[in-house]
Amino acid sequence: MSAHAAQTLAAYALAATAEIAGCFAVWAVLRLDASRWWLAPGLLSLAVFAYALTWVEAEFAGRAYAAYGGIYILAALLWAWGAEAARPDRFDLAGAALCLCGAGVILWAPRGA
Repeated sequence: MSAHAAQTLAAYALAATAEIAGCFAVWAVLRLDASRWWLAPGLLSLAVFAYALTWVEAEFAGRAYAAYGGIYILAALLWAWGAEAARPDRFDLAGAALCLCGAGVILWAPRGA
């Protein structure tokens, strides 16, 4: 794997973790009656999410965000499994694999050919 691809995947992994954690903080406050203090680290986490996406080496922001969608899907399934004990089934995994293939095409397809 090239250094460029590794940097992109690391940025997406950080972004996905931060986004899910930030959104879960809001979920916890609104749906699980957690303390409103959960919102402070949640907002910080969402800021980290947005910042991490700027590390992606893509020509256009929209392309970086589109490819991120595939990474987010996998990360959300892993979060559900690890944090909520909702084990992904074969359809979850097949869908995530399909999305990751699509993300790879969006990011690394040869352009201008």
